[in-house]
Amino acid sequence: MSEAINFHFAIDGDDFTSAGKASVQVKKLLRQLNFDAETIRRVSVGMYEGEINMVIHANGGTADVNVWDDRIEVVLADSGPGIPDIDLAMQEGFSTAKDNIRSLGFGAGMGLPNMKRYSDDMKIETELGRGTTVTMSFSVN
Repeated sequence: MSEAINFHFAIDGDDFTSAGKASVQVKKLLRQLNFDAETIRRVSVGMYEGEINMVIHANGGTADVNVWDDRIEVVLADSGPGIPDIDLAMQEGFSTAKDNIRSLGFGAGMGLPNMKRYSDDMKIETELGRGTTVTMSFSVN
C-alpha cells in the first residue's frame, strides 16, 4: 500500500458498553489485511485504552486509523478538558477517574502508560479546556 488506508470511528462518550467497539473493528480489519497477530494485539490494546480514556474523561471523541504496509498510526482526538499534567498522567496508577467510574472497574490509571507501552511512538497534544489528541505509531513486524 503506497497510500494509507484510513478507518474513522466516532467514540460515544456516554456509553461504557460501546467503549472498545472501534478497537474490535480495527482488530478484524487488520486481520483481513493479513497483519501479524502481535501487531494486531498491540494496536488493539493501545486503541482500546484510548477509547476508554475518551469515554471516562472527555465525553467521547474520534479515532482515525491509518494503515500502511510498514506501519499503523492511530489518532485519538477529543474536545474534553485536556490533561493538566502529562508527566503525572503518565505515571502508572495515577487517575482522575471518579469513584463511580472506578466502581465499574475502569480508571485504574493504566490507560496512557499502556498506550505508550504498546506503541512504538506516542505523542500527546493537549490544551486545557479544548481537548487532547494522542497519536500512536506502530511498526509492523
